[in-house]
Amino acid sequence: MTSSVSEPRPNRLLPYGLRPHEIGFLILLGALGYSCREEFWGQPLPLYLFSAALVAAVAVLVLRCPDEWRQLPNKWFWGLLTAAWVALFIFLGNPTFSSTDPSSLLGWLIGIYDSPMLDEGHGLIIPFVVLALFWWKRKELVAQPAGLWWPAIGLIGFALCLHVVGFKSQQQRLSVVAFLLGLYGLAGLAWGRHWLKAGFFPFFLLVFCVPVADYAVPLTLPLRLLVSRIVEIIAHLGLAPDLSRAGTQLFDSVNHSYAYEVAAACSGIHSLVALLALATILGFVNHQAAWKRGVMMLIAVPLAVLQNVLRLCFTVMVAETCGQKGGKAVETDAGYITFMLAIVCAFLVSRWLERKGGELPAAGPAKPALVNPSLTDKPATP
Repeated sequence: MTSSVSEPRPNRLLPYGLRPHEIGFLILLGALGYSCREEFWGQPLPLYLFSAALVAAVAVLVLRCPDEWRQLPNKWFWGLLTAAWVALFIFLGNPTFSSTDPSSLLGWLIGIYDSPMLDEGHGLIIPFVVLALFWWKRKELVAQPAGLWWPAIGLIGFALCLHVVGFKSQQQRLSVVAFLLGLYGLAGLAWGRHWLKAGFFPFFLLVFCVPVADYAVPLTLPLRLLVSRIVEIIAHLGLAPDLSRAGTQLFDSVNHSYAYEVAAACSGIHSLVALLALATILGFVNHQAAWKRGVMMLIAVPLAVLQNVLRLCFTVMVAETCGQKGGKAVETDAGYITFMLAIVCAFLVSRWLERKGGELPAAGPAKPALVNPSLTDKPATP
């Protein structure tokens, strides 16, 4: 009689490698996206859903890499300090002394991201991208023994001082930078200098969570003028000979059948920041050379200009035929299409840079080479 030994049951996976408990996380993400509609603006629902989705994303990350999580020491130490840091910015985070603004810095941020009048919606996506990048770099993060690194207290202290300055001067963006810098310092305090170095890039991406709004006007105003001038030149080549430009305004000077302004949203505040974030991710993930990463970051500006020029040219062409209503009907939808074209161009540039110089993609830490035991055990030939 032979005895059978029960083997551990493998984890059940759904299509695309999903696990059953991750379905709830995807549902939360879908609900968060739905709550970003204009009718929910100013309500607490987006904040609650974002907080729940972020906690669920951290849990999914831990369950996705249990071996690496077990290797990390001081988890309770880091967790308690991080909870205290988050609580500080929840109760004493927003420095504005207005009765209409929430005291929570996170609540203020969600209000900015969810606002239909601002183009800051990418801030809702960046934290989840950062967590995905931590999963991608999980081997590198635990490549060296982790432990307490007390010099990181200086970084946390600097972040705290920066928040005090932002609170006193009523500058929320300084407090946002302080909040993110403090999270970075707490990770270094709990897990060491190597962890700070290996985790710098994912944390760096969190800078795109800082709302830029009017602070980007010195950059976006020249872009608006450039886009309007290029559209004017293309229109006079035969697309719309009667088109006239006054600053950033484009209009039909003969029939007055349409009039558009290359406003801030059209100039690329949203598309420029989103493309810059995407190009930065592609640069750091696919390339190791610093100059290639720099090229990927720089192409965000011409791609933002190109996609807005294409969108406005198509809008003007439709407006020439169908009038103002026709142009307005396709303006937003054309923006989605041209933005996707810009993303495709970014991927193509990244692939071209990969082939140039024969550089391999920086797809995480290299795996050790497998050695054939039959070759190593063979005695050397005299």
